[in-house]
Order: sequence, then C-alpha cells, then structure tokens
Amino acid sequence: MKNVAVILAAGSGSRTGLDIPKQFLMLAGKYVLEHSVDTFCAHPMIDEVTIVVSEAYLERVQNLAGERNWRKVKHIVAGGKERYHSTLAAVEAYKDEPDCNMLIHDAARPLVTTDIITKTIEAMDSYMAVDVAIPVADTIVETPDGGKTMDTVLNRSKLYAEQTPQAFRRSVLEEVYDIALKDPHFTSTDDCGTVIKYMPQVPVGIVPGSTSNIKLTFASDIPMIEWLLSNRKR
Repeated sequence: MKNVAVILAAGSGSRTGLDIPKQFLMLAGKYVLEHSVDTFCAHPMIDEVTIVVSEAYLERVQNLAGERNWRKVKHIVAGGKERYHSTLAAVEAYKDEPDCNMLIHDAARPLVTTDIITKTIEAMDSYMAVDVAIPVADTIVETPDGGKTMDTVLNRSKLYAEQTPQAFRRSVLEEVYDIALKDPHFTSTDDCGTVIKYMPQVPVGIVPGSTSNIKLTFASDIPMIEWLLSNRKR
C-alpha cells in the first residue's frame, strides 16, 4: 500500500509571537518546513509527500519545492482555518486513487526521525490508525476552576503525550470526518482524537516517539530546537 506523508504547514503560529508563520522560520540553515519535508522525502518507505499550506503561501512553497528538487512532493494544497481542514484537503487530493496510508505530520516538528517514520509505517500493518506518543514524565492534575485549584491527580503510568506523525488509512479519515462533521458540537485538536470519539471500533496503536521530537510552539522553544537541529546536522 502506498505511504503518503502529509505535512501540515497551514497554521499561523500566533503563539510564537513571530511576524511570520513558524514553519517559515530559518533554523540551522533551513526553513522549519524544509527539515520535515527533507526527512520524509529521504525515507525509502515514503512514496509521496503532500504539503498543506495556507492559500497565501501556496506559490512560495511551490517555488521552494522546485528549488529544493523535492521529487516526492506530488501535491501542494491549500489548508483551512482549523487543523482538520488541512487533513481533509490532503484526503481530498487522493479521493480518486486507491486507498493508502497517510502519515499526518506537523511541519512544526522538524526533528522527526527516520526511525519514528519507519516504526509508524510498520505499525500500519497491524492497525488502521496509529499515534506517535511518549510517556508523560510529570505528574498531571485536573483543575475545575481554570488553574486556581486542583482536584484530581491523574495516574501518570497511564498517560502519554501525543506527537506526530499520526498515521491512518485514507479511507478511515474520510469516513470518520463524514461522521464527525454531522455533529453540530464537533471540535478537534488532532485526528486520532477524532477517530477515538467517532469510530471507537477502530483501535489506535501507539508507536514510541522521542523527547527530541519537539513541536515549535513558543518563542522559547527556538534555541533548543535550533541547537538540536544543528547537532543532528553535524
């Protein structure tokens, strides 16, 4: 089955406080977006790459794909306001093709490794949905009043922090959003959560992630990510 990497790069990255989307920040000599795309393009088990960007950056990424000779990049499509809009844009791009595995990855995680990608693809032999995750190191509590007090200490041994890529059969994504979008109260922060809620009959497997597979979220993340990228490059 074809393995398609979908790089989500349509977000505004407002929490970083930058005047450009974080995926177009230069770190260790490349755009943040480039690091992710390069890793997936170089992976021998990845057949194609689709990049989802905001409409305003379509031409810029098309030009970048030509300059960098990203031969595996088959589609560069416009995303939407919400994260799931970008996932659906990628699903739509393959609607007339046979079913495939889609590895949905945040462009803001430029430190994804070849090993994580390999294990994610291998897990798709056993599951139709897979999440990359790591055990939570800190104790997590629930708060009933917006952080003023805490009332529940969660069992840390059962808690994992999600990363990306998240992998799915394309047909599963198509079906689950067909169901979810009929719910007037639908909200989503990630695709695995949508599958768990609306297609609970589909088990979501877990692939071990890495503490270095950091997501660029805040400006304070930049020095650490640049240091890790620079050392990996060396």
